[in-house]
Amino acid sequence: MSSLHGWRPWAMDGAIAALVAGMLSITVLANPVAGAQDLAAVLVGSAVLVAWRRAPLVPLAISTVCMLVYAAHAQPGPPAAFPVLVSVFGAVRAGHRLLPALAGAVFLGSSLAVNLATAAGRDQQEIVQHTTLLLGWFLAAGVAGTVTRHRQAYLEQAEQRASEAERTREEAARRRAGEERLRIARELHDSLTHSISIIKVQAGVAVHLARKRGDEVPAALLAIQDASGDAMRELRATLEILRDPDTAGSEDEPAASGLGRLDDLVERARSTGLPATVTVLGERYALPAEVDRAAYRIVQEALTNVSRHAGAATAFVSIDYGDDALVVQVDDDGEAAEDTSPVPGVGLIGMRERVTALGGRLRAGPRPEGGFTVRAELPLGDPS
Repeated sequence: MSSLHGWRPWAMDGAIAALVAGMLSITVLANPVAGAQDLAAVLVGSAVLVAWRRAPLVPLAISTVCMLVYAAHAQPGPPAAFPVLVSVFGAVRAGHRLLPALAGAVFLGSSLAVNLATAAGRDQQEIVQHTTLLLGWFLAAGVAGTVTRHRQAYLEQAEQRASEAERTREEAARRRAGEERLRIARELHDSLTHSISIIKVQAGVAVHLARKRGDEVPAALLAIQDASGDAMRELRATLEILRDPDTAGSEDEPAASGLGRLDDLVERARSTGLPATVTVLGERYALPAEVDRAAYRIVQEALTNVSRHAGAATAFVSIDYGDDALVVQVDDDGEAAEDTSPVPGVGLIGMRERVTALGGRLRAGPRPEGGFTVRAELPLGDPS
């Protein structure tokens, strides 16, 4: 589209030059006094109009000289002024005033002087009338060029104001978003951090006392201790990103959860009494941070749902490292029937949003053989 817009002014200017050249060529061929030099002057004076928009002073000078040559020799009348009129309009439109006025005065004065000197019985009053008419045309060309210049300046100013307003709105939106992130970070820190810290400390004290007494530490208590520690780590990482989004994806970004911690995640699920197996297909490779984090969160949420909703079930986690996508699938053999429709909660909605943001696909629903499946296909490239 940009190439079309770039060629359109050239095509329009070429059409103007061709039209003027065609009209004046007819007057030359119809004039018995005109010769080859007049035709050449007309063609050159018209062809140079192609540059009236980009170099207006060049067509102004060349067309004025060429049309004076034609007017002085063949005396064609007003048509000889057409190229000069276009050049005057272009020069005034570009912001020049003195040179277009001088060119118009030279052309009109010289044409009038030559016509009066060679009138030889012609009606001199008619010549003066034609010159006066041409003077009005030149004034009209100058006024039109001035109006066009002011209109163009107004449009440019309006565009600048619109661009400035858009930039101001974007800055205000970014500022509001930043303030909202800071507010959320403060709320999370003041509420969750305190509560999770207490859970972690209390669980640690309970584990320590049990071991000090020589008692067996309950698996659930160890799971609480580990989960609270992971929750604190992830919460701190989230707070850092909320306070400084520019750290996202940088080397200084706090370590976020990824498939490198998948074994710990599955082990915690097992410690709560959920049997779980992990199958890795394909050769492991480094994943984009967003894909790695999304895959971990999908497995985490799916295992949580199995623990909460599937009853006495076993979870089967599958990670398939494909050539252009990572496929994450979590199945269970729980109580979900094939003809039941899942009620989308916050967890499923969050999973779908993560997958959609990466340009992938998510399928979550009952399995034909019973149980539930969550399958996410995460492209490794940027979403289109």
